[in-house]
Amino acid sequence: MKTWGNAALALTAAAVLALTTACGQEKGESSLGGQPAGAAKPAGAPAENAYGNGSEGYPSGGYGSGSADGAAEPAGQLVASDTKTLGKVVTDSKGFTLYRFDKDSADPPRATCEGTCADAWPVVSPSGAKPPAGVDPALLGEVTRADGSRQLTLDGWPMYRYAKDTKPGDINGQGVGGTWFAAAPDGKKAAPATGGAAQEGTEEGAERDGEEGEGAGGGDDSAEKAAGLSVRKDPQLGDIVVDSRGMTVYRFKKDSAWPMKTACVGPCLEKWPVVAPVDKNDTEGISTKGYVTFSRPDGIKQQTIDCWPLYTFAGDKAPGDTNGQGVGGTWYAVSPEGKLVGAPK
Repeated sequence: MKTWGNAALALTAAAVLALTTACGQEKGESSLGGQPAGAAKPAGAPAENAYGNGSEGYPSGGYGSGSADGAAEPAGQLVASDTKTLGKVVTDSKGFTLYRFDKDSADPPRATCEGTCADAWPVVSPSGAKPPAGVDPALLGEVTRADGSRQLTLDGWPMYRYAKDTKPGDINGQGVGGTWFAAAPDGKKAAPATGGAAQEGTEEGAERDGEEGEGAGGGDDSAEKAAGLSVRKDPQLGDIVVDSRGMTVYRFKKDSAWPMKTACVGPCLEKWPVVAPVDKNDTEGISTKGYVTFSRPDGIKQQTIDCWPLYTFAGDKAPGDTNGQGVGGTWYAVSPEGKLVGAPK
């Protein structure tokens, strides 16, 4: 028995070592989901949570108070408000935009934004809620949250406001963390009525949660679908990695691959949404060395090349844009091998 036990321990140790050295992770580092994880928190950064936001610094002019105590603001008469970039979005009786969260569920309705997340994304109370004109009242409902409070749902999706929306008509929450989107009157993700405009240019990091076609700009359905990650030859930068929409992919110099850590947390993710996991078979022309999913400490899953976390830039509005190149001397486009493009030596 003793010999068997020693052999089992040796096999277990070997398996752990194989996992922890996949991306050069040093012994003693923690791991999440079988991959190295960590957060190199920048000095002075606000406390972060699992939803791409810090819990500090939200303007007092908007809906900045948490709602986990059940004191959620009622929606009142909902309105289908027109916007220039997203078509119609749902607003409450005061004109504030309502949002939905990709990590929630509509069938069955389930709300997952709690604690500090609810400080940034106050829930909407179902009390007195009335549907927008022309919308089926049956789409309105409610869900009981983990703390026992009630939350308005639209077509099953729990509804939230955003603390950084400080005046009626603001849609500052659109695309935050790649998981938050303004709600359309039917409960889907708001999107332009025509295919001419992309949805705010900030859906780069949206997790693939099975909601086919929601939130994407229109396009030619007969066109061949681009690879999830591929290579584009830029006139100034040469070969760089782009996502399925042709948007430039970036790396952050303050991140680490060995061990794998991220320094882009909290509000940083509003400008630099993560690249969601992309299957190896959905790539073209890029290296698959160290091509693993990074389970970040904030709960978001992120694609890597050569174990380096990948991002897009909210300031890139159209395919081919490279507005993130060199920002702060720390953000650079990525080569097919995962290297920094154009960074000073």
